Amino acid sequence: MAGHSIPHFQNDGGHRMIEIGVKEFMCTGASVPFDHPHIYIDMGDDSEKVCSYCSTLYRYNPALRPEQTNPPGCVFHVKAA
Repeated sequence: MAGHSIPHFQNDGGHRMIEIGVKEFMCTGASVPFDHPHIYIDMGDDSEKVCSYCSTLYRYNPALRPEQTNPPGCVFHVKAA
């Protein structure tokens, strides 16, 4: 399987807020099997958005690369079968 073209983020740590370096992304909730439906979120002109499933607040931080999060470790990686 090829990599994601849109970054996917997860919140296994139960963080109230996660800073990310993109404004268009997918939220997965937690890691499988505790994930929720993977939903596309577009911040548009805003700098933050709340996931309607898990209530995680995502905040845009332009200093971060697309594969970085603050706190670290919130990038979702698909495990090969």
